[in-house]
Amino acid sequence: MENICNVSKRRVTRWLAVLLALMLAAVLFAAGAEGGSKTTTVLFTHDLHSHFLPQRDSQGGESGGYARLKTAIDQEKTKNPRALLVDGGDFSIGSLIQTLYTTQAPELRTMGALGYDAATVGNHEFDHEGTGFASMLRAASASGDKLPALLLSNYQPAEDNPDRLDIQRAMAAGGVRPYMLLERGNVTYGIFGVMGRDSDACAPSSGFVLEDPADAAQRCVDALKEQGAQFIIALSHSGTSSKRSASEDEQLAKKVEGIDLIVSGHTHTTLEQPIVVGDTYIVSAGPYCQNLGSITLSWDEEGNKTLVDYHLVPIDKTLKPDPDVEELVEQWKNQVSGTYLGAYGLSYDQVLTRSGFDLPLPESGVQKGSALGELVADAFLWAAQQELGEEEPLVAITADGVLRAPLYQGKITTSMVFDVLSMGVGQDGTSGFPLVTCYLTGAELKAVAEVDASVTPLMPAAQLYMAGMDYSFNVHRMFFNRVTRCRLWGDASQLEDGKLYRVVSGMYSAQMLGTVKEKSMGFLSLTPKDAQGEPITDFTQHILYDSRGSEIKEWYALASYLAQFGDDGLPQQYAQPDGRKAVSHSWNPIELVKSPNWITLVTVLVLAVVVLLAALAVRQILRAKHRRRYGKRKNRFFKR
Repeated sequence: MENICNVSKRRVTRWLAVLLALMLAAVLFAAGAEGGSKTTTVLFTHDLHSHFLPQRDSQGGESGGYARLKTAIDQEKTKNPRALLVDGGDFSIGSLIQTLYTTQAPELRTMGALGYDAATVGNHEFDHEGTGFASMLRAASASGDKLPALLLSNYQPAEDNPDRLDIQRAMAAGGVRPYMLLERGNVTYGIFGVMGRDSDACAPSSGFVLEDPADAAQRCVDALKEQGAQFIIALSHSGTSSKRSASEDEQLAKKVEGIDLIVSGHTHTTLEQPIVVGDTYIVSAGPYCQNLGSITLSWDEEGNKTLVDYHLVPIDKTLKPDPDVEELVEQWKNQVSGTYLGAYGLSYDQVLTRSGFDLPLPESGVQKGSALGELVADAFLWAAQQELGEEEPLVAITADGVLRAPLYQGKITTSMVFDVLSMGVGQDGTSGFPLVTCYLTGAELKAVAEVDASVTPLMPAAQLYMAGMDYSFNVHRMFFNRVTRCRLWGDASQLEDGKLYRVVSGMYSAQMLGTVKEKSMGFLSLTPKDAQGEPITDFTQHILYDSRGSEIKEWYALASYLAQFGDDGLPQQYAQPDGRKAVSHSWNPIELVKSPNWITLVTVLVLAVVVLLAALAVRQILRAKHRRRYGKRKNRFFKR
């Protein structure tokens, strides 16, 4: 019996020893893993632009929508439960739901429902100026909803901004801060937000001032590392570009040490693979909720990183919408119909007319007509004539940069029309740029056409589309002397240089007219004027109102113009550009030099002088060579 007990004790002792060894091995393995490599997964978006609902595409499919985005997020988090979810800014302005921005903050609150950990802000968060941004923050805070952390390190209200203190209080109450620490999966993440230079330039009415992005970023990185951050993420609304000199986030990665990952917004770039600059990875998923980006990096304590996985998840019909988010979006739609659209007697999905063809967005930087641009210009002209009558000639102008969405074949609804012209805010504080009127001389209208002809190659967003006037230009002629014809509709004669002509445009485009001299390096100049010929300094005094005293918004002008076609549908004339802007690519010498202006004459004269001086220099060089050669031979002959 005693022997049996001894055997049992020995067996128990052996099993305990084995168990202790296994426990020790597990502890040692965990310690080794803690000191070895780690894995980080970051899910990201940027430039969502209030795209709560799916958008139609030219192939008859759909893209985007927050209910489908939520499904994609959940699927990715099932694979990587510790994944972070962040956004690179411009989460607002781009659909009718943006009209609730200052009162309900639907964008930020819905991002909270989607599970975002953090976001930064972009230039379009300031379309309602700094005070509108503050109102949005207050509305978001008052809702009590879960919200993403809003990070912004280098953008603050200017000292001379009269609303500075009020905005600062709203930012503090809304939790806006330069950076944050986030613990996830035994890793301490440091995340900060930064605004880019071009982004700041695109928010001229923000009332904010920009600190150098690299200086602010380095300060954030240093502070986060000092506080124990192991992996640093920059949410940057700066962007990348094929031109390295204009690729702000690549420059940021070069200048700032210690950033592991940059989520890059603003330029609407879709990167199929990350850009790697030194030890920094730069990622972009494309705009308008088209994709959910995912990057997984393995890294060690020394900062050495290995790309484990990078992919973009298309947000399309293959994803089943999340019912809770779908219900939330429907609530926002109903609020829009009951508030903003109610004043216009319209509803969100109301069908205005139909189209038998697509009207795509203009091709960026490609100088030619655009059926969509011409349709919008015609709508502006029509809306202005309804209020002003047709007693005097009228020219309507719109620009490539304000056209934000195409119109596809099929039903055209209120929301689709709003998407085309969704930018800006009026003097009434509501979404949408209003139409304004001013006067330009005939010479200045020719300069406007020259902006289209000569500035567009440098600034694609400056490409113009007009109604009430047609013109032609040759892209191979001298810069600022490319326009060869410019005349009003129904008038075969050219414009009279000194005569005033009335012009209608959206507020933003009209304001840009005053910057033509700067953008053309002083070669072109025009000054918007009132009916008496006095320069306009405040376009808010020249807004076009309807008979009820309401601002005529750009989008509403287009909606009203389309609604008149009703069941008959959009006229076939808009199936393609109608030739009102004739763009020539001819190298015919006569066409290239006819009707030269002073710019061409001076250029030709300078070139002639340069050629003459070069010819004289060559002649002198040849003469000198000739003297040296034959002079030496003569000397040798006489020595003999």
